[in-house]
Amino acid sequence: MLMFAMANMPAPPEPAATPLRLAGVTKRFRIAKREITALGDVHAETSPGLVTGLIGPDGAGKTTLMRLVAGLLSLDEGRIEVFGTDVSTEALKVQGMISYMPQRFGLYEDLTVQENLDLYADLNGVPQADRSASYTELLHMTGLAPFTSRLAGRLSGGMKQKLGLACTLIRPPRLLLLDEPTVGVDPVSRRELWQIVDHLVRQAGMSVLLSTAYLDEAERCDEVLLLHEGQLIGSGQPEAFTQTMAGRSFHAHAPGVPKRALQAVLTATPGVTDALIQGEAVRLVLDEGTTPETIQPPGVSGLALSPVAPRFEDRFVDLLRAQNGAKPRAALSPPPSGGSSTAMRAAIEVAHLTKRFGAFTAVDDISFTVKRGEIFGLLGANGAGKSTTFRMLCGLLPATGGQLKVDGYDLRRAAAAARGRLGYMAQKFSLYGDLSVLQNLHFFAAAYGLRGARRNERINWALSEFELAPFADATSRDLPLGFKQRLALACALMHEPDILFLDEPTSGVDPLARREFWQRINALAEGGVTVLVTTHFMDEAEYCDHLVIMAQGRILATGTSEALKHAARSSALPDPTMEDAFIALIHADSGQEQAA
Repeated sequence: MLMFAMANMPAPPEPAATPLRLAGVTKRFRIAKREITALGDVHAETSPGLVTGLIGPDGAGKTTLMRLVAGLLSLDEGRIEVFGTDVSTEALKVQGMISYMPQRFGLYEDLTVQENLDLYADLNGVPQADRSASYTELLHMTGLAPFTSRLAGRLSGGMKQKLGLACTLIRPPRLLLLDEPTVGVDPVSRRELWQIVDHLVRQAGMSVLLSTAYLDEAERCDEVLLLHEGQLIGSGQPEAFTQTMAGRSFHAHAPGVPKRALQAVLTATPGVTDALIQGEAVRLVLDEGTTPETIQPPGVSGLALSPVAPRFEDRFVDLLRAQNGAKPRAALSPPPSGGSSTAMRAAIEVAHLTKRFGAFTAVDDISFTVKRGEIFGLLGANGAGKSTTFRMLCGLLPATGGQLKVDGYDLRRAAAAARGRLGYMAQKFSLYGDLSVLQNLHFFAAAYGLRGARRNERINWALSEFELAPFADATSRDLPLGFKQRLALACALMHEPDILFLDEPTSGVDPLARREFWQRINALAEGGVTVLVTTHFMDEAEYCDHLVIMAQGRILATGTSEALKHAARSSALPDPTMEDAFIALIHADSGQEQAA
């Protein structure tokens, strides 16, 4: 738990009535021969001393708007005012009133924590006499005081996030701009950042504009602006959006029907807006005007629907569906054959796995088994050892000790043979940005040993199944993030692997793209493909048949999402979420370490 004592930090000046006013804001970009309207005729205002959430799917225009407000881009049309000052005509004055934290934190990774703070203090003209008190407060607030001599590049994602925020606050602003500050960091770090933001707003009186891909974070904002394809599609308090969904959200059960199969059929059922796996149930959102009695999924008998409280995410997805004019896509068809995955033996066996880098133990004597056709989740805080474990399982990193078997192959003896059974989708887009979509598909098909008619068949399958044909000649780095994700998954599945590794595959992707992605993954699992996934979206852990939660290279807990939530249940928390369960485990482990 972070503690705050910011009395010595200079308070920002008293804010004016309107921190941010947008009037007809329009911004266009030209990519190759295409002109793209990133923002079109946006009108909005924010309120002083509040957190305003900027919510929208990938490509909605959130980062463009942030950069326009910060004076880093120029408007094509319209006007932006910060506390009554026109950004276009008085950019320097506006930049003196704001601080901007970009998506990648803006850190210098070859400098230490202290050197980064010194650099930002120099850039912001902070007097030497004021620095010591500011440093003390910022380091205390972010919990970074013990790490001032550590290189920024060696910090975990959550620690980088907090250092980026500390550097942004080296000169306390009147308006703080945070561009998706929590993407790719664990739930503990997300909550800690929100504690800091809440403190800044409530105690220091700052106004904050914060963009986020996590829709549960929208509910923590005082007000929200909803963007979609450069258009403002809604604004107001989050509760107002949630209330419009009253009576439309349910939990669905059907005796004898597995949850993945039930979700798949409900997704394609008329009258259904959204269907998500949540524990052992399917969370259902119905179209406006549809009653539970009219929901009749084909081939399912005994369907029982019980009302649940609506969420902000329900309304957001409802609005996006209305904007897109399309229902959820059906499951992946046809699923890969799974090759040799016909036996019921374990797909992945890990026994006493250890990995050391010099004196540092990244993975410490862990053991688990993944069954064939199972979706297995590997969760943990930043720096827990998940990615290191992943790389060892993929044969990309040798283990220091222990045993690793993938599809029956001992990775310490037959890594090359095992890799031929695997598909791997990296945490960051790792395809060739200078190549077109089609060229990437050809390259990976060849890399996996596909030849002749078989190669052409799989490439045609990928273009059709992932709806990439219209982008076949587009340079892959210019694709929207959702289509980059599709292309990365298509390349990973080109050779029809038995086992699929997904390392935080949906980080930064909008809710509709995430739903489409998981429909595909569920269908692959139903077709016999084993899936091992890491994710920081705790609601995605609900899709997993089994979970392992790691911290500091060790396994803290294993089980189903329902079992882990049940273990976290208490009188103070009678109905914990998966995020609550995760954070309870991490805090309990930290408490035990401190006691020891």
